[in-house]
This record gives sequence, C-alpha cells and structure tokens, in this order.
Amino acid sequence: MSKRIIIVRMDRIGDVVLSGPAIKAVRDAYPDSRIAVLVRPYAREAVDGNPYIDEVITYDKRGKEKGLFGKIRFISNLRHKRFDLAVILHPNNSSHIVAYLAGIPKRLGYDKKLGVLLTKKIPHTKQYGLKHEIDYNIDLLRYIGIKGSDKSLHLPVNKASEERINNLFNKNGISRKETVITIHPAASCRSKRWSTERFAKISDILAEKYGARIVIISGPGGDKTVGDNVAKLMKSAALNLSGKTSVSDIASILRRSKLLISNDSGPVHISCAVGTPVISIFGRKDRGLSPERWGPIGKKDIVLHKDAGCVICLAHNCKLGFKCLDMISVEEVISSADQILLPR
Repeated sequence: MSKRIIIVRMDRIGDVVLSGPAIKAVRDAYPDSRIAVLVRPYAREAVDGNPYIDEVITYDKRGKEKGLFGKIRFISNLRHKRFDLAVILHPNNSSHIVAYLAGIPKRLGYDKKLGVLLTKKIPHTKQYGLKHEIDYNIDLLRYIGIKGSDKSLHLPVNKASEERINNLFNKNGISRKETVITIHPAASCRSKRWSTERFAKISDILAEKYGARIVIISGPGGDKTVGDNVAKLMKSAALNLSGKTSVSDIASILRRSKLLISNDSGPVHISCAVGTPVISIFGRKDRGLSPERWGPIGKKDIVLHKDAGCVICLAHNCKLGFKCLDMISVEEVISSADQILLPR
C-alpha cells in the first residue's frame, strides 16, 4: 500500500476543481496515507482546506521556481518528501519531468507529452471528448485499483473571503433578500467568448425583469478589460469586480448568487461546486473542448452550444467570425434564465 501519494494537476483552476472527486477517491482508498496535491500557485485556493488533502504544494515556474536553479531546488525539496506514488491527472511535460526527477518510484498518467517518463502509462483519449473530465480523472485511478463513484464537486469555505464579499455586498446595498445574478464574460481565448454587447444586454434585461443585482467577475489583464467593457455597455448599474477577486472570493460571490451566466471557463465549475445554477455558453466544434467533457454538472444547469456546420474548427483563426457563438441569441439566454429563476 502506498503511504505517500502526490496528485498532480498543473493546469487551470476549473480543471483543478474537477479533480476533486478523484482526490476523494484516493483518500477513500488510502485513508491512512499522506496525500499531497501539486498545483500552480493561482489554483491553490481551489484545494486549500480540502479535508482529503494533507498538503498543498505549488510549482511556480514563472516565479521562485523559474530558471534552472529554481527547478533543481524545487525537485530536490520534492525528493526529500519521499513520495511513493504520483498520480498525474493531466499530461504535460513539467508534471512528468518533476515526478521523474523527484525519484517517485510509481508514476501513473497518460502516454502523452513525455509519457515515457511514467512507470504506468495509459492511452490518451481526452481529445475525443468521450466522457466528462471528472470521469477521465476517476477512470485513471482504476489502473491502480481505485474505484471512485462520488462525482460531486466541493469547494472549501474560506471564512476571510466570505466576510470580505458579505461586507462588499453590504457596502453596495445588496441584501440577502435580493436576486443576485453573476456574469462572467471572459474566457481563455476569443473562440470561447460570447460578445460583450450581448452580455451587457442580457444583464440589463435580467436586472429589469427580476429586479436583479448584476455582479460582473473576471480574471486580471485582458479578462478584466472584457468585464470592464460589459459594465460600460450596460444601461443599468452593476457591481463590477473584474480583476478584483480570488478563487475563494468567486466562490463566496456565487454562494450569494441565484445564477451564473458564463462562457466555458473556470467559474462554471466553481459555481457547480457551491451549488449555484449555471448557464454555460460554448463555442468551438471540437470534441475535446465540448460540453460533454467540460460542461456543468448541476441538475438545473443549462448548456448553450450551436453547430455552425464546420468540418474542422480553426479555433481563434476562425474564418466565419465565430458563427457558432453568434448563433446563440440574447433571447435564448433569457429563456434559459427564466427556466432556472421562475418558480415551478
């Protein structure tokens, strides 16, 4: 039985949230083992406080682990922890190299991107989108005899974030009796972003129709610009928190919300984890990026995804002006919101 296990997921925040069921499955199988999770610094809050984890380790390749000596120091520290097993949930070169050089004797993962460094590698089929990412994570564990069945998502409550967001809402006159609708208009690339004009329009309609208080969230940098543009285009007032929130803050905002409307992005999975219904807007005709693999998992959640007839998706090099996104109308999003918000 492995006594020291490290679960590696060094990609985006939403992906780390979707790894929660696999983490729980490992803990259920090895209740007395020491379990660590290796993530990027920006994803740390997605696992901090998780009751199934003993330690969170971050690998900051653009910060303190930058450069040769930073990497050597990190790998040396990891080697001293003497892990018996590394479970690499998603393949990338850094994950495989770090696990190999840290001398972890058993290394499970997918046969892609230096998969030769693994001791137990399985075929990589995620690009076909045959099942949900949660299922990919859990099914990987079957190769070491772990059978997970609980696919529910959870995100630990951060008391400091809860207090910060509650105080912020109070300062802006948002009471607990009001309907809060959160908008996330950003995404990792243009091919996933519904138009800012339409996000602004649905925000105005929902603010008037439900007397809703609109909260806008996004990440920093270019994502913040997208959120700011939506706020500028709106006729009604919104609480614009673009670029001002941590992962825990977003979770606290969504706990106070009746609905999240978002492009395919991390907040969708955070919303699922806290139990807030989602309308998730998808573009791209690409099985590996499809709702079947990345869609929200809540019973009330709604996915909007159109087929523009493309044989091959050119992603951000689209020659059709992102027709698949343009086919999703304002009226369709409002109708979906009505299905979730209207009493039945």
